[in-house]
Amino acid sequence: MNQPGKHINHPLDSLLRTDRIPHIWCPGCGVGTAFASCLTAIKVSSIDLQKTVMVSGIGCSGRGAGYANVDSYHTTHGRAIPFATGMKMANPELNMIVFSGDGDLFAIGGNHFIHAARRNVDMTVICMNNFNYGMTGGQAAATTPYGAKTTTSTIGNPETPFNLPLLAYASGATYVARWTILHTRDLIDCLETAILKKGFSFIEVLGPCPTNYGRRNKEGTFDTLKMYQNNTIIKNDADPSELDIDFNRGVILGKFVDIDKPVCLDRYNKIYRPQEISEDGAD
Repeated sequence: MNQPGKHINHPLDSLLRTDRIPHIWCPGCGVGTAFASCLTAIKVSSIDLQKTVMVSGIGCSGRGAGYANVDSYHTTHGRAIPFATGMKMANPELNMIVFSGDGDLFAIGGNHFIHAARRNVDMTVICMNNFNYGMTGGQAAATTPYGAKTTTSTIGNPETPFNLPLLAYASGATYVARWTILHTRDLIDCLETAILKKGFSFIEVLGPCPTNYGRRNKEGTFDTLKMYQNNTIIKNDADPSELDIDFNRGVILGKFVDIDKPVCLDRYNKIYRPQEISEDGAD
């Protein structure tokens, strides 16, 4: 029996800033599961934590960096990727992990995402997609499904949402995948692969926002998880153009892109530091 007041070690204690717990995430929110999956993947990957950096922007998911016990940066809205790009270019040995939300990464931060993917900057970008701006009141986002209700689309969203894996693929990402927080083991395996892979990796993680999106769409966390269980299809190597989110038709999960090509810094050095490459014996 546990003694009252005695601290019980958690498997992720070494990767958590436990002095900042309890966290801010609402009961039923999917961010905590996605964040724990990310930390677990970091742990099993055995990467050097002294050379690992987590960067996030603004939003519910953006608080993740503040709880991670590695060098971490809670940056300005939409700017997580350029912060991470600058650090990677300045110190190529760093393992760069961006953990943020769909609003931060694909609305105000959309241009930064597509150009980092185009350049193939060596980093892993994890997007927690809960279909709305959860922290600021539940407004419609670039990922809000057609017809869904939000505070700024009270009778239904009239806009077509981004297909995030397609956007990542079209922009040049070398690793692209999508999972839900219900598929935790698959998600952890995918994150480990992405973290260890050289190049721009993107993983979309679907998770519920019961307080804002779920409440307005009469969808509790349990309903969302049942939907993840019954209305998803695992189809690795699916055509990215088939990955629109429509739970009535079935949402495709899996790994969709896994290719190799020169990363941003290698191409930069080939033009601007050819002498250094020659001295190192590189091509």
